[in-house]
Order: sequence, then structure tokens, then C-alpha cells
Amino acid sequence: MISPKNSYSVNEATKKLEGYCAYQDRCHKEVLSKLREMHMIPEAIDLIVGHLIQENYLNEERFSRSFARGKFNIKKWGKNRIVNELKQREISKYNINKALEELEPTEYLKTFNALAKKRLSEIREKDIQKRRKKLADYLLYRGWESGMVYEKVFELVPNK
Repeated sequence: MISPKNSYSVNEATKKLEGYCAYQDRCHKEVLSKLREMHMIPEAIDLIVGHLIQENYLNEERFSRSFARGKFNIKKWGKNRIVNELKQREISKYNINKALEELEPTEYLKTFNALAKKRLSEIREKDIQKRRKKLADYLLYRGWESGMVYEKVFELVPNK
């Protein structure tokens, strides 16, 4: 026998979402998705989201800033990847720019250089062109700017 879907009152859903947002910064898209998953009606969704914003459980600027910091510090993502991931979460251009302010330029370059050197030491390929391609693909996938990537690739893998 199939159990009936859980149904929540507005108060129950609000409490549940307060916990959801307090545990970790969330974007509006994640919260809306969670509320739809809970089978809430559009009027209730608007009411709950309004409450979460008013009580500062939901703050898109705070979310985007912490997202950018976390992905850069932990996953070593570059600006392009961070921007694309934030766009997928429907974050505004203003908040994306605020998020990028979290990346310290000197730290950004230091991380990029260290990541490139580390990755190059892991590539076992002997052919120079293939080595360059593997290094470039890796750095581009991580979201580093192409100009920086190709400059670094030719610096680290010179012609012999």
C-alpha cells in the first residue's frame, strides 16, 4: 500500500524551511524547489519565502558570497566556473559581482599557480602537446580564465 504524501501546514513548513536555511546558506531557487517538493501551494510558498527573507534566513547576497568563497577555497574553482554555477542558481548579476569581490586577487593568483604546478606534476604524458592540452583542459574545466590558462601552460610546458 502506498503511503499518502506528507502534507504540511504553513507553520510546519515555515519551521522546516527555517531549519533548512539555518543549516546552510541557500539560494531562492533551492528554497522554492524544496517547497514544491513539499507540495505547498503557490500562495503558501510566497508567504513562507517572504517570511524567510524578512527574518534573514534567506539572503541571496550572503549565499552568493559564501558560495564563491567556499568553491574557491575548497574546490579551487576559478571565476568562470563560480559565475556559471551562480547563474544556474538564478542569482542576480549584482550578487554575482558581490560574490566575486570575495576573491582576493593575490590569493587568486597564488592558488592558480599552485594548482597548475600540482596538476602538471600529476600528468604522466610524454608528448608536449598532449601535456599542454591535459593541463589546459583541467584548468579550463575548473573555471580559470583562458588567457591565464594558456599563458601558464606555455610557461610550465616550454618547447624543448
